[in-house]
Amino acid sequence: MKFPFALILLSLFLLIQTYQFSLASQDLVLGSAVRANKLAPALYVFGDSLVDSGNNNYLKTLAKVNYTPYGIDFPNGASGRFTNGYTTVDYLAAWLGLPFVPPYLGLSEVQKSKITTGINYASGAAGILPESGTATGDNLSLEEQVNYFKQTVQIDLLKSLKTRTKISTYMAKSIFVVVIGNNDYINNYLQPTRYNSSKIYTPQQYGALLISTLKQHLTSVYNLGARKFVVFELGPIGCLPSIVNSVTPKPVTPCVEGVNSLIEIFNLGITNMVQELTSTLKGSTFVHGDIFEKTYQQDINPLKYGFTGGNTPCCSISNASSLCLSNQTPCKNRNAYLHWDGYHPTQRVNYEIANGCFRGSSTCFPINVHKLACI
Repeated sequence: MKFPFALILLSLFLLIQTYQFSLASQDLVLGSAVRANKLAPALYVFGDSLVDSGNNNYLKTLAKVNYTPYGIDFPNGASGRFTNGYTTVDYLAAWLGLPFVPPYLGLSEVQKSKITTGINYASGAAGILPESGTATGDNLSLEEQVNYFKQTVQIDLLKSLKTRTKISTYMAKSIFVVVIGNNDYINNYLQPTRYNSSKIYTPQQYGALLISTLKQHLTSVYNLGARKFVVFELGPIGCLPSIVNSVTPKPVTPCVEGVNSLIEIFNLGITNMVQELTSTLKGSTFVHGDIFEKTYQQDINPLKYGFTGGNTPCCSISNASSLCLSNQTPCKNRNAYLHWDGYHPTQRVNYEIANGCFRGSSTCFPINVHKLACI
């Protein structure tokens, strides 16, 4: 029986991808070899559910994933990460030679005063605007995250590093990752029955509001000593299963392109903002995480990129929340799926983004995270 050459190539590609991905995950589990070379003193994280490491476990909210099958591929099980395993910042932390960044709300006062390897303030459903995501319950808005970071710098780090000079040197060498803005659309602008933003602002006005607010908060973080930033743009929200399934009639393409057009307005603002802040904030370096186009291409043609599971979620999802149903058995080959649930990517997608941003030349620019840590 003869097999088509193209099919053989595809099978070989999938085998190589799975092998490389398995090796990378193995590195995180073993940890020792990765963390032997510490490239930065700390990693600080601001954002939403894409990088939340468990803050929402301590909040009254429906946006909470401290149950199986979440964490099925994570060593500690369901930790509060909105995926099957590692997040993008888990990979970045390991490759920087740092431990996983703990959630701020999970730390005791004693722990807060001792940790110097970074803290995660990210919160599921959180947005740039304080009202975003509030329909699902409590979350740490970006403003609240920055306020907690201020406490970390002015109170907690002073207890461990002792002097302002040491804190200043430490902050200037640390890495600050920002992944925020998804819920300003998903859990705000795209929900006119719950929020008024789409009735008040045109898409251009709303994008400008988000960018100006984000810029203020990033400037506040800079004023507290941060110098090395990695700011991610938004992925193609119009391709998320929850968004595609929510529109009537269903789109003839794999994605809701009207929604993606909104996101492209915001992403253009990110590009311009990163350039502006780099030139105006003395001594700063801003890296732009460019993830929209590659993710969009994967959603349009998942098989081409080795995602044989296509655009469907890996787990059975709730119609109300689009999160995984509790204690359900997810798909067996998680590496074949783009989407873990209705909103969030699988661990493999997180790995590819992190790998491209840390080592590559196209995902994060003008320099990758490895080079950022070394300057």
